[in-house]
Amino acid sequence: MTARIAEAHRASRGNYGAPRVHAVLTRGGHRVGRRRVARLMREPGSRAVTADAAGAQRCPIRTRPPDRGCQYTSREFSLPASEFGIRLSVGRTGQCWDNALAESFFATLKNDLGADRRWPSRTAARAAVFEYVESWYNLRRLHSSLGYRSPVEYEAALAA
Repeated sequence: MTARIAEAHRASRGNYGAPRVHAVLTRGGHRVGRRRVARLMREPGSRAVTADAAGAQRCPIRTRPPDRGCQYTSREFSLPASEFGIRLSVGRTGQCWDNALAESFFATLKNDLGADRRWPSRTAARAAVFEYVESWYNLRRLHSSLGYRSPVEYEAALAA
């Protein structure tokens, strides 16, 4: 079972946690509980989580203070934007749902692509984001809000 968990984790580019790995295994016809998957992924020395496809050690997730968006409402940011004719879209304080969908996507993008990763050029970064969205996020990534289905599978089920 550990080998199957490791393969599901590798296939997700090392981004899936226990709930999504469990969904992958269940979809593949394997009978296993989510708690067992989580326990096996947590075991010391488990190849399922501690290493990526190349066998390199993964970095721990760092926590950051909550983003209040002050950098986007600052004068240093808003003046150049207005000079270029860019209208800023910033929600009101306390209105967390204003940009929740976009913020959720960008948080997932940053987590999956690696927020601390350095790109050799803007073109390389754009190509990586395009590849991520078009070949992974929309086609294969399991979304918990869609019942652990990809957006393509979800839309196909709606159309049927």
